[in-house]
Amino acid sequence: MSDINFMKRAIEEALNNVLSSHGGPFGAIVVKDGKIIGVGRNEVTASNDPTAHAEVQAIRAACRYLNNFQLTDCEIYTSCEPCPMCIGAIYWARPKAVYYACTKQDAAKIGFDDHFIYEQLELPMQSRKIPMKQISTDDANLPFQTWESSRNKVDY
Repeated sequence: MSDINFMKRAIEEALNNVLSSHGGPFGAIVVKDGKIIGVGRNEVTASNDPTAHAEVQAIRAACRYLNNFQLTDCEIYTSCEPCPMCIGAIYWARPKAVYYACTKQDAAKIGFDDHFIYEQLELPMQSRKIPMKQISTDDANLPFQTWESSRNKVDY
């Protein structure tokens, strides 16, 4: 299949999601060696999970398929430019490329505006809409210290 065909498949997932009333108008696929190994649709409202974006769902499915937490040599095709959360998930998954159809401005025009998140990330923590405050304890670093000295850790 070509890049266009893979993108059409991601868009088809988004359209089918809207037509089936399972969630927002977003779809994504993960491809490795010309084969689709993960498919995701926006299921935020269907599953009451704010993290169930199409890209995250496709990443989860592809990682299960590969039995690996990284998408080495994979490509992600998504019907819309990824939001900040999905960008984070994509970077953690480490695919070799991401392709998208619609832009974040296109999504904003129909009510999916994530610009406020970018604005919040630029602010100091004490100025953000959702308060974030560190609460430290004497043993707060114990998990990190244990991880650092562990012989069983898997780096990622």
